Amino acid sequence: MALDLSVVGKPSETFHHTYNWKDVVLYALGIGAKVNELDFLYEGRGPKVVPSFAVVPTFAPLFASLGKTGGDLAMVVHGAQKVTIHKPFAAAGTLSTVATIRGIYDMRKFASVLIDTQTKDEKSELVCSTTWTIIYRGAGGFNGEPPPKEPSGIDIPKGTEPTFRVEEATTKEQALLYRLCGDLNPLHADPEFAKNVGFDQGPILHGLCTYGHMVRHAAIGACGGDATKLTGFEARFSKPVWPGDTLMTEGWVVAPGKVALSMKVKEKNEAVLASAWATFA
Repeated sequence: MALDLSVVGKPSETFHHTYNWKDVVLYALGIGAKVNELDFLYEGRGPKVVPSFAVVPTFAPLFASLGKTGGDLAMVVHGAQKVTIHKPFAAAGTLSTVATIRGIYDMRKFASVLIDTQTKDEKSELVCSTTWTIIYRGAGGFNGEPPPKEPSGIDIPKGTEPTFRVEEATTKEQALLYRLCGDLNPLHADPEFAKNVGFDQGPILHGLCTYGHMVRHAAIGACGGDATKLTGFEARFSKPVWPGDTLMTEGWVVAPGKVALSMKVKEKNEAVLASAWATFA
């Protein structure tokens, strides 16, 4: 199915997302928050909001934008995710998001769609912006431009031991919990569905759940556990994770406020997030 290149550069309608403290606590639990992170789990302390919550209000505009491309959504995989935080999230409120397809790029066998979003609060102040890299398998070869290269400048220094290492086992129920935040794809819940699309081992963990773990780990290693100090983060998804896997994040603080990151599944010694970094206040 050919992709419709005419949708590039056209902003979506404004999507509204109302949430309360229970939603942000559910999100924190979905990405593995523990009792020692009580600031993010108890309304008596706010609660504070893990900044990767930024992806939640963008689900609806993202899927609406993908629908306009005319591509086969069954062939979609998540390539990479970038988030920039402009101000901390309130514990509750209504957010407004607009999405724009920045470009549709040719990767020979695949097509890459870059979608930018901007999310504002009830004061019309910018809270966060995101960039989603979405891959359509089998949709390349249309003689388009290749995807742009945007080096972060926050790279793992060669031959240097990490500044910190955080290990955390996910639970067998992790994907079933995380999907309640809004991503109800049966790939993460239904064993038969997972098998039919090539995952004989069973439902995989959401890439954004793995990503949320990385954000928490960056906060633990570089910000004394206060995730609200994070101002931006990005990663490329390289391998799937299964519920129950142990995630190991290594971080290298390469400059004030900048940390290069790498995440592996410990049992396989296999990288699952690459080209990863975070910035912090």
